[in-house]
Amino acid sequence: MTTIAKLLLALFILELFQPCQTLRGGNNLAPSYTRDALLALRAAGSFPPPNLPEDIRSTAPRRCLRRRGRRGGVRQRLRRRGNRPPLPSMILSNVRSLRRKMEELRIIATACFEYRLILLFYFVFYAFLAGMFCLTMWVMLQTLDENIPTYQDRVPSPGLVIRPHAADISFNRSDPTNYNQYTQHLHNFLQNYNDSVQERNDLCLVGEYTDQDAEPVKKVCQFKRSLLRQCSGLSDSSFGYAEGKPCIIIKMNRVIGLKPQGDPFINCTAKRNSLLQIRYFPSEGRLDKMFFPYYGKNTHADYVQPLVAVQLLLSKEDLNVEQTVECRVEGSNLRNNDERDKALGRVTFRVLVSE
Repeated sequence: MTTIAKLLLALFILELFQPCQTLRGGNNLAPSYTRDALLALRAAGSFPPPNLPEDIRSTAPRRCLRRRGRRGGVRQRLRRRGNRPPLPSMILSNVRSLRRKMEELRIIATACFEYRLILLFYFVFYAFLAGMFCLTMWVMLQTLDENIPTYQDRVPSPGLVIRPHAADISFNRSDPTNYNQYTQHLHNFLQNYNDSVQERNDLCLVGEYTDQDAEPVKKVCQFKRSLLRQCSGLSDSSFGYAEGKPCIIIKMNRVIGLKPQGDPFINCTAKRNSLLQIRYFPSEGRLDKMFFPYYGKNTHADYVQPLVAVQLLLSKEDLNVEQTVECRVEGSNLRNNDERDKALGRVTFRVLVSE
């Protein structure tokens, strides 16, 4: 293909630069004259020269006239050529040689191969990183216990929470729809403490820790709902809200392995000048040590925390006045006065009862 194109190009160039003095007929060549010679003959009055052929003597001296322009000369030469078939015209600028095409294909193939190598490198690299990450995570998980956290130094003492779960308790005692949300919350919370449910659990020694380190399945000590008496919701389904003497249930957060020293109990005080009467259930608000320690939700699945219910005995003068109450766990080594963590060992809530 390349050789044929080069041959056609050479023939085309030779045709462009062929001499214009070729005679129309015969194989004899006409005598050639230069421009100065023709001018001298004309000045001497001997023009045309006597040795010109007869078929062109009657005409003026022929000159190779070529039109100026884009394709004038080519068309003129094609007309003089007569019936001779013209050379095929080729626009060489649009023809790419096979060698150039092969070179481009080689470059493309090389680039694709290099891209594949790059992709393969990054695939192997990130696969190695993912494998290293999975390996380190697996090694770390082998050092952890499923039941007991390895590091729990940041929770040496538990916090206190209240139910109903609201820091501000405000209601009108004359409108049951106004405090139904609180009583319904308490009923739902105490379902696991129903006597029928707690009777399935074990009776434990009062005042003694229930150590079960060697037991694969830990037993659960009973804490019956009836121990809360007036705040149990059994005798009074309104938990004292209808009388304007609401019950608040306090529980201590679970901490695995916690064994409080002493005899812990809940003590609540109102932030006001006069003393606010408060009733505790169970008596004196004690948290019995038989519910400690806690072994985690996997081995201690049915465990329930001990509860303390406090009933605010508000007088008629206390109505329509917001009461701020703070409850603390006392009588043990549990912290309750950390200024950086005000929820550690204590809880504060506000109660507003209106008529």
